[in-house]
Amino acid sequence: MYNAFFEYLKKFSPEPLSEEEKAVIRQTFIPFKLRKRQFLLQAGDQCKYFAFIIKGAMRMYSVDERGIEHIVRLGIEEWWMGDRESFAELTPSRYNIDAWEHCELLCVTRESTLELQDKVPAFREMKMRLDERNMMANNRRLTSTISSLADKRYTDFVECYPDLLNRFPQHIIASYLGINKDTLSRVKRQHNLK
Repeated sequence: MYNAFFEYLKKFSPEPLSEEEKAVIRQTFIPFKLRKRQFLLQAGDQCKYFAFIIKGAMRMYSVDERGIEHIVRLGIEEWWMGDRESFAELTPSRYNIDAWEHCELLCVTRESTLELQDKVPAFREMKMRLDERNMMANNRRLTSTISSLADKRYTDFVECYPDLLNRFPQHIIASYLGINKDTLSRVKRQHNLK
């Protein structure tokens, strides 16, 4: 399980991990498994762990007063899942995070994240780059949501996240895009005709 994470970290540092750094990672990350539909986090609880997905697919969502789910994030292998605000601010989360498929995860606490940044340069570099990418992705998604039509949102999604199309059903993708299933079906038909 840890070897997958060691390989992942190679993308962020030209220097190979030392045996001491690998030992620190093994001591700080907690292996965890979730069955399909099992929660990593429920709304109202504090996000105590951030999870690196070794295997499986997950979703992060809120539920409105009518009981409708609104997908905020989707994740598959080599993606991270957790509520950043709750994790950083130690506040109750407004989101649920559950396994869409059976998942194998490596989980880390906030305290351990800070320790890893001090002791493992590749982890520090990874966190810095992912924070930058996350900010850019959130800005793109916000702009798309407030200014793009459904077909543009779908096209952007397909270009950015082709691996997600086969892992999540249409109603989940529609919710992520902020459109209904019927609109997504129409957009997909038009997209396939091009």
